[in-house]
Amino acid sequence: MKTTLFHQHGGPEVLEYTDFPTPEPKVGEVLVRIHAAALNRMDVFVRNGWPGLKLELPHINGADGAGEIAALGSDVSGFSTGERVVINPNFGCGTCEFCLNEQDNMCSNWHLLGESIRGTYAEFVCVPARQLYKLPMDFDFHQAAAAALVYQTAWHSMVKRGAVKAGETVAIVGAGGGVNSASIQIAKYLGARVVVISSNSDKAVQAEALGADVVIDRSKNEDWSKALFIATEKRGVDMVVDNVGTTFPLSLRALRKGGRLLTVGNSGAPRFEIDNRFIFAKHLSILGSTMSTLADFREVMDLVIAGKLKPIIDRTYPLKDAASAQERLWLGENFGKITLQT
Repeated sequence: MKTTLFHQHGGPEVLEYTDFPTPEPKVGEVLVRIHAAALNRMDVFVRNGWPGLKLELPHINGADGAGEIAALGSDVSGFSTGERVVINPNFGCGTCEFCLNEQDNMCSNWHLLGESIRGTYAEFVCVPARQLYKLPMDFDFHQAAAAALVYQTAWHSMVKRGAVKAGETVAIVGAGGGVNSASIQIAKYLGARVVVISSNSDKAVQAEALGADVVIDRSKNEDWSKALFIATEKRGVDMVVDNVGTTFPLSLRALRKGGRLLTVGNSGAPRFEIDNRFIFAKHLSILGSTMSTLADFREVMDLVIAGKLKPIIDRTYPLKDAASAQERLWLGENFGKITLQT
């Protein structure tokens, strides 16, 4: 099969478009012919590497993928070759106490496709059958791939962890990333008022088109927490979605008393200082979340298929140009998801 992979960590130059053996499905697995893959910043983090990361090299990036079932392993029921599917990249073991309690995103032996195991920048990938969601015949593979990781991540964080309610005001730090564009739509679907902190005027316009009620351009408002405070008539917001990390101090200042800060990542940096006085004096909660459960994935994908949530696709590249696609993502030039045509 054709794939884009790397033999060592480094910059985009380590990515190689080449041939690699097609995997064979094991017991309980399905071989999927990938038609569309989607990028996440995690892809670049993995390619660059970090201390303690141990991969079977060569490694194949890619969490998101959608395509057709090419073959079935033994003990697989409920699926047939030729069916169109999207992959849930959040792999629980299925047997630990968390998985048995339907908390598979907290699995004791958790894996993310494309992070610790080979992923979807390839023509074929094998995954456990329980990770598949069937697609209608007319649903676009790129739309499905673009939705898989970011919509389940945003849904679990905002609905199950953050418990967003209609009428609340939710601030989202950043507009262009996949999780942020999904968060804007989910917050609006839940009936919240949405304030977006964008990095520039172009992304501000795009955030408004997605339904943002208020947009603050941080290139013009360096202290956007003050601008946000004014925009809420000095009340503060009920919730901030902040996946940057280094912006936590501003987010904590922007929250009302009793407010919640949600985080599913740290695109800015993993370590930073915060002023604890904001947390205890304002009765604030910081809620972390990773991916979602299998049930959450089905729930949010049902909404995507029904057209109630619509993935935003920034640009599509051929698989051989994955390095260029990753550079666009890393530089923050995208609004929405970047996909690969395999």
